[in-house]
Amino acid sequence: QVQLVESGGGLVPPGGSLRLSCAASRSIFSLNVMGWYRQAPGKERELVAGFTSGGGTNYADSVKGRFTISRDIAKNTVYLQMNSLKPEDTAVYYCNGYYLGNDYWGQGTQVTVSS
Repeated sequence: QVQLVESGGGLVPPGGSLRLSCAASRSIFSLNVMGWYRQAPGKERELVAGFTSGGGTNYADSVKGRFTISRDIAKNTVYLQMNSLKPEDTAVYYCNGYYLGNDYWGQGTQVTVSS
């Protein structure tokens, strides 16, 4: 069993920045894949950024150059640094982890980009 707890969401004006955190209940080394997804109202959940099983990273085209995923293994935490935010980035952001054949999700954190 894995618990994932997100934090760091909020209201930010266009062009602003936020950093999301995802704290895992076990070593993130043991989680094969971790990433951030988002879901906007009326839209499907989509991958924003993630670590691959080989240790690399991948990003949605819409966030490349603006978002950065990182991790602190000692803190069992994954981060998503979001810069140059746009209104279309407004969504609930979810942390995801894959462990022993199961997908685990956090409760989500709301990000709203608006003036």
